[in-house]
Amino acid sequence: MRCGMPTRILMAYYCSRLQTRLAFIDAMERRQKLFLEKLTASRIFQDYKQAFESGTGLPLAVTSSQSWGLPHRFGEKENPFCSLMAKSSKTCAACLEVQKRLSDESEHGPVTLTCFAGLCDSAVPIRMGEDLIGLLQTGQVLVEAPDEAGFSRITRTLIKWGIEADLKDLREAYFATRVLEPDQYQSFVSMLHIFAEHLALVGHQLEIAAESRESPVMRRARVIIEEKQADDIPSRDVARMLNTSTFYFCKLFKKATGLTFTEYLTRVRVEKAKNFLLNPHLRVSEIAYQVGFRSLSQFNRSFRNLVGQTPSEYREARGVSPSS
Repeated sequence: MRCGMPTRILMAYYCSRLQTRLAFIDAMERRQKLFLEKLTASRIFQDYKQAFESGTGLPLAVTSSQSWGLPHRFGEKENPFCSLMAKSSKTCAACLEVQKRLSDESEHGPVTLTCFAGLCDSAVPIRMGEDLIGLLQTGQVLVEAPDEAGFSRITRTLIKWGIEADLKDLREAYFATRVLEPDQYQSFVSMLHIFAEHLALVGHQLEIAAESRESPVMRRARVIIEEKQADDIPSRDVARMLNTSTFYFCKLFKKATGLTFTEYLTRVRVEKAKNFLLNPHLRVSEIAYQVGFRSLSQFNRSFRNLVGQTPSEYREARGVSPSS
């Protein structure tokens, strides 16, 4: 404690420190997301994903270690049973809890967990040196043949949770779920572990290439935007921080990103909002102002233009029901 300081000033000091720390964490999460987008767009990842999914019949996704969701949702290899489960907020929440545990427990090595319905999900860390940059995820598979007893346990759980489901469709999807021997499934996870090490090398090369291409002014501009995206931050203020003219900065920014400053800032805010929308305790209006939009209508319009859905539709598609 800082003795002699009034409580009000002391609280303001620690709140300021906390806000600075949260801004730094948010900037790191955004940087990691952009990096993972480049990694998943790389030819080596796309070729491996196609080979893995074709050869095993299992889904494969790369996710951030800083956030969690349903990695295989709407994917080509998504298990139909899991797709049905994701449509209810209660079962979706149970699936998200497994994903959170995978994210928390996979920092030091591959982890496999089982959901309430008996399906396995696995996460394999991708590391660059000491830094955890993402996770390779697969699963939605059974390692024991489905039976009537297991399906009865699932339906009892759904009834207990007050969920109405079409048992015919649910039964069909459950008994059609891919079944693998435990050793066979773990061999697939081991394959991902090897690939994660290879991806780390590719990621290092991508990082070096990006740093060599981008000017110091642009690198600093991205950091400023990430730190201040929730504020009212016009391009002239960023240009002033970079000791350049507004005209020169805007021209350089458009050349480097292919977007105007306003377009880029809007995309950053919408990406941040997509993470907040997975939290059922936040209202859409709260999220809009929290990420930097000055009106709800502006937020809704920008979100629909970039995502193709309204914020409410985005939530509904992911099984998130806002708390009353």
